[in-house]
Amino acid sequence: MNKNPIVPFLLIIFLGIGLVFLLSGLGSTDDGEEDVATEEGSEGSEESGGDEASSGDVDAEGIARDNCASCHGQDFSGGMGPALAGTSLAEEDFTTTVREGRGSMPAFSTDQIADEELTALYQFFSEQ
Repeated sequence: MNKNPIVPFLLIIFLGIGLVFLLSGLGSTDDGEEDVATEEGSEGSEESGGDEASSGDVDAEGIARDNCASCHGQDFSGGMGPALAGTSLAEEDFTTTVREGRGSMPAFSTDQIADEELTALYQFFSEQ
């Protein structure tokens, strides 16, 4: 009996991808709770004024967790995609890669990740 060896291989690949999405929390209901927390944090920051308002406006780690972790790893040290933590890319190269995509990485428009968020992401990854 000749079995096609590609079928078990594909099954393992699909299960692995499903596991990555499951572990990344893409199906979790925490997103709504994070949005509320972010909004509350922003309101509090605006009242206090100063530098806190600008740094508190963007939750770079939350954006990274929602958009990057499924491919780049939960701690951003690499996965299906390369490590983002401690990136050595120049900010311009980072921005170009995110906006235009590269290889199997999709492009992210300004509707998906605003320029301000992209700058915060770059700083977040650079400081890791």
